[in-house]
Amino acid sequence: MSITKETVVDQITVTENGIVLVRETTKIMEDGNELSKTYHRLSFVPASDVSAQPQNVQDICNVVWTQEVISTYQAQQTANRLGV
Repeated sequence: MSITKETVVDQITVTENGIVLVRETTKIMEDGNELSKTYHRLSFVPASDVSAQPQNVQDICNVVWTQEVISTYQAQQTANRLGV
């Protein structure tokens, strides 16, 4: 009887304003049979530090977060704070 725990990023979504949404799935397995599965969700705004995230998340952020996307996101946040 072998019980293992496996955590993988199984879903990455990019919103129209550049926010990257990540879903991690953790599976508890016994002899190849799934005993339980849980989900954990994370979100990263443009220009966030994602260096501790899995490589596939970093790669997508590096592609999506162009200087234009970062500037637009930051401008939107400033406008929201000012009530514009």
